[in-house]
Amino acid sequence: MKLSKFIKQQRKDYKLTQRDLADRAGVGLRFIRELEAEKLTLRMDKVNIVLELFGHQLEPRPLPKSE
Repeated sequence: MKLSKFIKQQRKDYKLTQRDLADRAGVGLRFIRELEAEKLTLRMDKVNIVLELFGHQLEPRPLPKSE
């Protein structure tokens, strides 16, 4: 699942607005909007702050092998 979709789904599952999530995570509303909009350049430390609210964190994952 894409990070943006995961964050949006978790936010909705917890019945949070983007503003609520930004306030709880201590990040700006613009950051949450950009995260959910799949902006390609985001600060990983801030992404992890948001993910920690849902009990997750960023970590390396192997790429699928091409045939």
